[in-house]
Amino acid sequence: MWRAASIMALGLALLGCATDTAELREAAARLADHSPAAVRRGEYIFNAANCVSCHTDSKHGGARLAGGRAIETAFGSYYSRNITPDPTDGIGAWSDADFLRALRDGISPSGAHYFPAFPFPSFTLMSDRDILDLKAYLDTQKPVAQPNRPHDVSFPFDVRLGMVFWRMLYFTPGPFAVDAAESPRWNRGAYLVNAVGHCGECHTPRNALGALQQDRRFGGAPLFGPGNKRAANITPDPTDGIGKWSPEDITTLLATGQKPDGDFVNSTMGDVVEATAKLTPDDRLAIAAYLKSLPPLPSRHR
Repeated sequence: MWRAASIMALGLALLGCATDTAELREAAARLADHSPAAVRRGEYIFNAANCVSCHTDSKHGGARLAGGRAIETAFGSYYSRNITPDPTDGIGAWSDADFLRALRDGISPSGAHYFPAFPFPSFTLMSDRDILDLKAYLDTQKPVAQPNRPHDVSFPFDVRLGMVFWRMLYFTPGPFAVDAAESPRWNRGAYLVNAVGHCGECHTPRNALGALQQDRRFGGAPLFGPGNKRAANITPDPTDGIGKWSPEDITTLLATGQKPDGDFVNSTMGDVVEATAKLTPDDRLAIAAYLKSLPPLPSRHR
């Protein structure tokens, strides 16, 4: 009796951590659009999310979007997957509902849970329209037959079943909810920063289980891997963050990579700037408006 009750409680808890699959199928069918306009919109989202950077192993000459780039974490290396339309190794056999479920809920077409090295806790905030437009664009790319590389991480962080409990603690499904008390520009910036651009995934430190420390959101964080690098504090703290930067300083960095002192961002942020440079000036201003509104946080590591 106790065991059955425990299993039922776990099942109910998980229902609160995922979107109903019938609802996803209905949304995918209702919004289905593979027109040239949808592909153009999807390309914009693709660039805003900087998909090419993580899903291409440029360091080793990997094919575009064929995956295999190491995502370094405290637990080891997770490898990005092939997102080309190849039907065997990529996402060519995925339905629109499959893709929507992957980004909204972090669950693969086979039902496996993704690890948060894939930033589904941010992508869940994306709108159905943007997710499906992104799929429409990816479907037009060159298919590459390249198997996905197994992750190289330590136990228990290689066990997908553990994600069931992680999600109960740390995952809240989207989509993004507009704040009626804020301006349209602020809401657009919040959406780009928190959902599509997933900026918090690098600029926020993580706890012992790899979840973002929300009380330190955007306050800067270590970047694992060679070089002992850090993602900058992007809160308006006047000493450690961007508190002394003007909105124009922020938009200049997003467009060119140049900081207010004339220096340029490092190679890691340079990949991001290649994406943000393709945004419209209005979207870069929206990002600046949102970042300037955040509570200032002094860095813990100077």
